[in-house]
Amino acid sequence: MKTILTPLLCALLSPVALASQVEVQHWWTSGGEARAVEVLKSMWKAEGNQWQDFAIQGGGGKSAMTVLKSRALAANPPQAAHLKGIELREWAGLGFLRDLDPMAEHLGWYQAMPPVVRQTLSPGGQLVAVPTGIHRVNWLWINHRLFTAQGLAVPESWGELVRVAEQLKEKGITPLAIGNEPWQLAVLFESVALGEGGADFYRKAFLQLDSATLTGPEMIRVLNRFRQLRAFVPSSFVTLKWHQATNLLETGGAAMQVMGDWVKGELSAGNYRPGEDILCQPAPGSQGLFSYNIDSIAMFKVRDPAQLQAQSELAELIMRPAFQARFNQAKGSIPALEKVPMQGFDRCAIRSHQDFRQAQQEGTLLPSIAEGMALPTPLQQALMDVLSAFFNDPAGDAAATAARLGRLIHSAKG
Repeated sequence: MKTILTPLLCALLSPVALASQVEVQHWWTSGGEARAVEVLKSMWKAEGNQWQDFAIQGGGGKSAMTVLKSRALAANPPQAAHLKGIELREWAGLGFLRDLDPMAEHLGWYQAMPPVVRQTLSPGGQLVAVPTGIHRVNWLWINHRLFTAQGLAVPESWGELVRVAEQLKEKGITPLAIGNEPWQLAVLFESVALGEGGADFYRKAFLQLDSATLTGPEMIRVLNRFRQLRAFVPSSFVTLKWHQATNLLETGGAAMQVMGDWVKGELSAGNYRPGEDILCQPAPGSQGLFSYNIDSIAMFKVRDPAQLQAQSELAELIMRPAFQARFNQAKGSIPALEKVPMQGFDRCAIRSHQDFRQAQQEGTLLPSIAEGMALPTPLQQALMDVLSAFFNDPAGDAAATAARLGRLIHSAKG
């Protein structure tokens, strides 16, 4: 008996038809980040698909955004790109991004997302990206062996951290691992602002853009504390990338680092145990506050049915609990979906997950200014430039810098 193959059956049996190809632009290029991308790539390829990697070097993503804009203007955007926060909103507002609402409704994605994730990824009411993970930004990392050898206690406030840093410096030990990139300094400033000013100050200054708060005495105090930390940076400060700063922390070249939990990806890649070899705790004074960054992959509008299908398959893969667990274990973040089991995660991730849920209940989840979750891109860049100039100026004046911040906001408001 002759078997008749329908066109659909032919397509299902054909390896060529089964293979979807997707191009993904991102800036996940450090050790831990690259391992996380490899999780996505390997899971995608395991289903018979093809991966076209378009990685752009540069922490913070500034170079990647420049490349993405040039490609979009040339009507040649990638099928998918790592976008987040305000930049995601800006791209959606320009009409470049595909509406994923039909998939979300059909597959029940909204019920799986924490409210802050759904809100962040639906800037115009429609879902325009799928989340890969949630990072906590306000972390302090401590070389446990160094602290134990010096008999030092973990600092609970910024005043205590400065006293510990002075003791370390007297012993010839670099207290604070950090580089001179504006975004790294912005992460440090954000943690100081949270710890010294608190949640209400942070909201008024950087979310509500209140001029009186931006120029007032509390801001001046925060700026002075931020500038005080300049005395404790490494000799290689000017050229140090964030993952190189983490390497200093790992090897005992520095005692502490204030940085988001992508640090854990580097620690794991170097066979250091987060929470054990390297201790983690909320940045001084910011216990109970959770400064967040939500990473996501957006799909650009395409017309080719094969590309549309590939985008849909990639989005569906990212939304699987198994992917969320493996990817975030590699990257250092926590799953962006509810009810993903935390077995296999390190101590710091488990604490981050618990703190996220607590902050969600108490209303102390705060979008990161350093990581592009709070301010329009031009204003964020201008803020980072002002902070960087102040941090590096030996004669930097906190009152004058606060006044400059106020002028920036006034100009931005038009």
